[in-house]
Amino acid sequence: MAIHTEKTEHRAESTRKMNGWLALSPLFVFLAVYLLGSIIAHDFYKVPVAAAFIIASAYALVITRGVDKTDDKIAIFSEGAGNKNVLLMIWIFVLAGAFAATAKDIGAIDATVNATLRILPGNLLYAGLFLAACFISMAIGTSVGTIVALVPIASGIAAEAGIGVPFMTAIIVGGAFFGDNLSFISDTTVAATKILGCSMRDKFRVNLWIAAPAAILVTALYVFLGLSVEAAPSAAPVQWVGLVPYLLVIVLALAGVNVVTVLVIGILVNGVIGWCTGAYDFVGWMASIGGGIGSMGELIIVSLLAGGMLEIIRFNGGLQFIIDGLTRRIAGRRTAALSIAWLVSLVNLCTANNTIAIITVGPLARDITERFGLDPRKTASILDTFSCLVQGIIPYGAQMLMASGLAGVSAVAIIGHLYYPFALGIVAFLSILFRFPRRYS
Repeated sequence: MAIHTEKTEHRAESTRKMNGWLALSPLFVFLAVYLLGSIIAHDFYKVPVAAAFIIASAYALVITRGVDKTDDKIAIFSEGAGNKNVLLMIWIFVLAGAFAATAKDIGAIDATVNATLRILPGNLLYAGLFLAACFISMAIGTSVGTIVALVPIASGIAAEAGIGVPFMTAIIVGGAFFGDNLSFISDTTVAATKILGCSMRDKFRVNLWIAAPAAILVTALYVFLGLSVEAAPSAAPVQWVGLVPYLLVIVLALAGVNVVTVLVIGILVNGVIGWCTGAYDFVGWMASIGGGIGSMGELIIVSLLAGGMLEIIRFNGGLQFIIDGLTRRIAGRRTAALSIAWLVSLVNLCTANNTIAIITVGPLARDITERFGLDPRKTASILDTFSCLVQGIIPYGAQMLMASGLAGVSAVAIIGHLYYPFALGIVAFLSILFRFPRRYS
């Protein structure tokens, strides 16, 4: 409590003393170390994300002002790392790793891959997986839950059909953000509509004019790209019991069950199936759980380091610098809307959490909306859409970390194949520039 009080007392002083760009510089250090190091090495696998975050975090602690003792600086860093949202993300990582490993050991991935290849024609494989991810994420309101359910399947299909795993994983990640942006039960939808004081139904109508064209364009692209795909069904018979874990996860998620509860139930069901089929005994099940949790170790470390570093940036006034800079020269409705879009995007870049970005920027966005006569429904849509766009393309976001961990590929490799988030961003920008849908502009 004493540390928290000292942090509060020194926040204003550190914000006044530190240059805004200097406050944001740890983020630039991270990007420079990771991206430039990977480019120099000609391989994005050779520079661990965790190592880049350690260097950037150490630099962030060194430049922090307003706190004299190193222990107090570390306490501020730890406060960010121990944020309840960061810890919830870590618990999901732990359970997702255990679920993925236990499902794999009972043959769930092989069974699902074989069944999918038999059902979907090869030339509709890409589009089919994308639309499945869109539907599931729309229904359950969480991109993380969708990624947990579908990425293992997509990566398994990629290996079976000889398709690049990063490309297939990107299909699922893109579809997952369709629902994260549109769903009535998504945290981002709830936050944006509550802050702007509009109904979820009206915000959905505005958002649909933006998300639907992007999704249609991307689906058409996947159909075109899939014309040359010939994913022949596997000769091996489908072990239908292996489909149960993934189907159960999807059904429970669609029923609105919390993702943590869904994963716990899935792990238990995998244990029962494994025991009944002879895939493993109790000790083998426990070993599988332990192995799955261990596979998420780097993601957990990255999450803690990212949370701590971003808290240091916030403490030093980096977020306030962004907010002040973007709102200083608003001249009209278009620039007001664009300022809100840039503001939530930059804050999301710094916080790596789209819900937190909306909550942080929301009150200011509401003031801008009232001052310049914007439609609150359009503003809510802008907040949600641009935060989801940034969240979907940053390599240290929860969704990208989860997808890369489950697929066993680099997050940066996945980003290179993401089509939907970028299409969504382009359509959203055009909706501001040309003021559509007209009724809400």
